[in-house]
Amino acid sequence: MNIKSLLLILVLGFPCVALASSECVILLHGLARSSSSMEELEEKLGGAGFYVANVNYPSRSKNIEDLSELAIKAGLEQCQKESAFPINIVTHSLGGILVRQYYKKNDPKHLKRVVMLGPPNKGSEVVDSLKNVAGFELINGPAGMQLGTGEDDIPKSLGAVNFTLGVIAGTRSINLLLSNYLPNPDDGKVSLESTKVKGMCGFVALPVTHPFMMKNNSVIAQVITFLESGEFDHEDAINYCPAP
Repeated sequence: MNIKSLLLILVLGFPCVALASSECVILLHGLARSSSSMEELEEKLGGAGFYVANVNYPSRSKNIEDLSELAIKAGLEQCQKESAFPINIVTHSLGGILVRQYYKKNDPKHLKRVVMLGPPNKGSEVVDSLKNVAGFELINGPAGMQLGTGEDDIPKSLGAVNFTLGVIAGTRSINLLLSNYLPNPDDGKVSLESTKVKGMCGFVALPVTHPFMMKNNSVIAQVITFLESGEFDHEDAINYCPAP
């Protein structure tokens, strides 16, 4: 092979290698939302160099056990199709419980980092108070009925996480009615304390609300920082795990 041929391979080959080696980020939206709610995150993660699989799943039509298999497998298939590895996951609300449910039964060896936004990791007192009210199950579906704080509810049954996790909690509410059912501080759907889970590597509380935290620039910046470094970079953040 002559020098010109070798240089041509190097020049043309490097961009292909870089593209193929992009890390994947699976996005999982919350209960009664859709993938469109995660589009701003999708755009900015893409701008940061990640391949993004923004998964849309029927959050109100199945239970948590079935949704976890459906949603996460769909994301993994998209990453595999694009040869984008390793795998990261960013979730909003219910999406975080789907990840815990899935990796309770599956090996997380391919999973690099996870960031959860407003996850009901210890359940939500809103569900405890309202699940027997007429229309609650119709609006929130089988999965919504499983998000209480009781020992028999899904969040409490999942145990410690077995992957590298950062949690972002909100401390502002625009739903004062639902906040009446929650210990303060809360984001209008989940209390700050309920977002925490044993085994997490990072935690930060920000002045954002549950429905819109995934669109907040400060939240997105912290998501990208954790995915890149395994730590949050904020004056109020707590990083529990040794620096990677």
